[in-house]
Amino acid sequence: MLRRILKFVWRFITILGAVGLLGVLLPRIITSLYAINKIHQKEDAPGERLAIVFGAGLRRDGTPTPILRDRVETAANLYFSGKVEKLLMSGDNRFVEYNEPESMRQYALSLGVPDSAIVLDYAGRRTYDTCYRAKAIFGVESALLVTQKFHLPRALFICNALGLKASGVEAKNRQYWGGSLFIWNFREQLATVGAFLDVYVNNPVPVLGDSEPIFVD
Repeated sequence: MLRRILKFVWRFITILGAVGLLGVLLPRIITSLYAINKIHQKEDAPGERLAIVFGAGLRRDGTPTPILRDRVETAANLYFSGKVEKLLMSGDNRFVEYNEPESMRQYALSLGVPDSAIVLDYAGRRTYDTCYRAKAIFGVESALLVTQKFHLPRALFICNALGLKASGVEAKNRQYWGGSLFIWNFREQLATVGAFLDVYVNNPVPVLGDSEPIFVD
């Protein structure tokens, strides 16, 4: 009798584990398949009026991390090549001493991007917030999303699910260590599950404010 109970419990745990693993893996698989034809290199990216650049952390001295510099450099290249007219730089600024958008702006200016081509979103605390606010606050209907390939499927899924027609441009101006890529991809597995919950279940409303349309024509 005890053996039967233990066998049943083990089978139940195995099934539960398999379902849980599938629940973690499936969203990433779906978004990766969804994004296949929506990701471009900067050279063959379609033309859009706007590129959205996602924040990716700052160093202790307040300057962009290498991964964030990569994104800003790619966006600057899109601007210089005439692919886009403006850059929406979205990041976290919950604290006075931590200002991602301004740091991104300063780096873009150092690359030669004119200030008139830069728009800052100070409440892009996460990918969902950036996509939501781009449409709700800045009136963006379509855009190029600039970030690394591991992040693009989730960003594309969220923006398009929220009604912002988006294509992606991969930021890859530098090489990244295998260990870093593993950590980022592992994080994306969990973040993508959260993205599905946000889009289909939770429907959170981020910090909003007055409308600030980027293009008024």
